Amino acid sequence: MNSVFGNVVQAPEDPILGVTVAYNKDPSPIKLNLGVGAYRTEEGKPLVLNVVRKAEQMLVNDETRVKEYLPIVGLAEFNKQSAKLIFGAESPAIQEKRVATVQCLSGTGSLRVGAEFLSKHYHVHTIYIPQPTWGNHPKVFMMAGLSVKSYRYYDPATRGLDFQGLLEDLGAAPSGAIVLIHACAHNPTGVDPTVEQWEQIRQLIRSKGLLPFFDSAYQGFASGSLDADAQSVRMFVADGGECLTAQSYAKNMGLYGERVGALSIVCKTADVATKVESQLKLVIRPMYSNPPIHGASIVATILKDSDMYNEWKVELKAMADRIISMRHQLFDALSAKGTPGDWSHIIKQIGMFTFTGLNSDQVAFMTKEYHIYMTSDGRISMAGLNSKKVPHLADAIHAAVTRSS
Repeated sequence: MNSVFGNVVQAPEDPILGVTVAYNKDPSPIKLNLGVGAYRTEEGKPLVLNVVRKAEQMLVNDETRVKEYLPIVGLAEFNKQSAKLIFGAESPAIQEKRVATVQCLSGTGSLRVGAEFLSKHYHVHTIYIPQPTWGNHPKVFMMAGLSVKSYRYYDPATRGLDFQGLLEDLGAAPSGAIVLIHACAHNPTGVDPTVEQWEQIRQLIRSKGLLPFFDSAYQGFASGSLDADAQSVRMFVADGGECLTAQSYAKNMGLYGERVGALSIVCKTADVATKVESQLKLVIRPMYSNPPIHGASIVATILKDSDMYNEWKVELKAMADRIISMRHQLFDALSAKGTPGDWSHIIKQIGMFTFTGLNSDQVAFMTKEYHIYMTSDGRISMAGLNSKKVPHLADAIHAAVTRSS
């Protein structure tokens, strides 16, 4: 039988999700998946936070709750609490009603809704994204009709920030261009600017009339402090200028599969924010009508109750601290082995990922000989590592580096 879709070609696996597919097919008992961006416990298991279970139980026990559609913009309490979380409870932008917030489908959905809005209503259709960045970023913006360019960010020689290159590239960007900024815990490198560097970046972006679009996927998950991880965003909001922020609760509340996120657009005036929200509705309605209720209700329940909020902060810090501990254990193991090269970037970088500096040949060798799975650019998820597996990973890195040095 001839299919009308007979000419459709087989698409390649997503490079990140494809790592997990390959891992799942490997029968080896010593296999290790460091590709996926999801937190694992010291036992290597997925984690549902206690405070999330508690919130869910409260929702289940509430007989008055129904399954009606949410409004197009989502759950009002969730939107209010999300804006407070990222901008700060005392933010003048919130108090002056200059923020339009809509609930979206996690970080990716928030980015896409923001990109579609900009494509329709913003005069410049070029967005600059860091080099490197999360693999899905260019696709999200291109599909929305924006032209994607890059700015220098990572310096392979130092395994740190190419600050000079960043300033040069953004300095050369045309006035009005959109700039994608990782709010904290840059993915995939784990390299963030210092507070002083953020201030220079802010001054340059504002003086050039560029439009910042923050992707905040790791608030509280990077340093363990919700406020510290939101500092970059708050610096830009404090100057009275406009910006967009995409938030995700996948990592910091462990709500990966619930797809809970928010897009906030900070405007110059309350009047503009009202109009912006009205147009965001027109973007969302033909896309998915309105967002799901369950995950957003969990978040709102936790954020609006001070006891649950504080309980969440403790659990969040415990996740962040375990990841930081994994960094130190891996660094110590490589130091003890005398592995060639400087590995201090492992403890200098922050967040879920470490950009190891391993090349694709070394990664392929580690997968083949040690059954360790990661993306070919050498990015490893520190959250997928545990104390038992550190020696195995250190052995593999050592072998890969000494083999090819």
